[in-house]
Amino acid sequence: MRRQKLTIVGAGNVGATAAHWAVAKELGDVVLVDVIEGLPQGKALDLQQAGPIEGFDCRVVGSNSYEETRDSDLVIITAGIARKPGMTREDLVNTNTGIVKTVTEQVMKYSPNAYLIVVSNPLDAMVWVARKVSGLPRQRVVGMAGVLDTARFRTFIALELNVSVEDVFAFVLGGHGDLMVPLPRYTTVGGVPLPALLPKARIDALIQRTRDGGAEIVGLLKTASAFFAPGAAVIQMAEAILRDKKRVLPCAAYLEGEYGVRGYYIGVPVKLGAGGMEQVIEIELNQEEWTAFDASVAKVKEVVDAIKL
Repeated sequence: MRRQKLTIVGAGNVGATAAHWAVAKELGDVVLVDVIEGLPQGKALDLQQAGPIEGFDCRVVGSNSYEETRDSDLVIITAGIARKPGMTREDLVNTNTGIVKTVTEQVMKYSPNAYLIVVSNPLDAMVWVARKVSGLPRQRVVGMAGVLDTARFRTFIALELNVSVEDVFAFVLGGHGDLMVPLPRYTTVGGVPLPALLPKARIDALIQRTRDGGAEIVGLLKTASAFFAPGAAVIQMAEAILRDKKRVLPCAAYLEGEYGVRGYYIGVPVKLGAGGMEQVIEIELNQEEWTAFDASVAKVKEVVDAIKL
């Protein structure tokens, strides 16, 4: 039986860490692609040599071209530049739009039947670009953000209450950024709603820390951004698709009227399985939640509407 094939475009910290999580779970053979000569080859060889220690037989290959990616079942796109001092958000969007466009064209050339998961920032806009360029149906193109944001929220709640993260369940909706919408009403600890366990002031503080989660890590690392949790988050999504797990996870999905949104990628709970994004799950929101959600959607629309393709 043919092993499944997973391509990761971008061999930086996030891409390489995603490859690590992928082979640890034995999701399939992995191809790491990057424009920097030697980088994907070196990281792939290093990771391959961990196989005898960790007991995985997946093949890991590094490449500077896309020929090795031929017939991939799933492609994760992490390529793009990070925002640098003095760079406007518009500069970042324009530069990464070009990168994601080129990557998507190459991916589709060699793997027209692949599923795409986009990690590149600004996330909600870049996954929109990937779908636009690929021409794929919405089921086959999703963005990774909600799984990461939710993991951060769950982590902070578990630390606050001194409980296992395994017993904390949460949802974070909206765009990936300062206006994401964590939902305390739908957050539980061992089945107990979060508002029954913490006062509103503490919950609000945890929500703010979640929104600032990426910036907090950048502030500590100085010259890098988060990669362990983002890598794990995208591989959880990949595993749900490749192993048809039917996981209900918050992802950036292309909406066609759900939540009153049409034509944009927004973070919502979806079912991920062998059919890709198989279902958008709509939940009831109160007025305060709708207000926050609408503000988040408006920000996503502002960025996407400025993209020239």
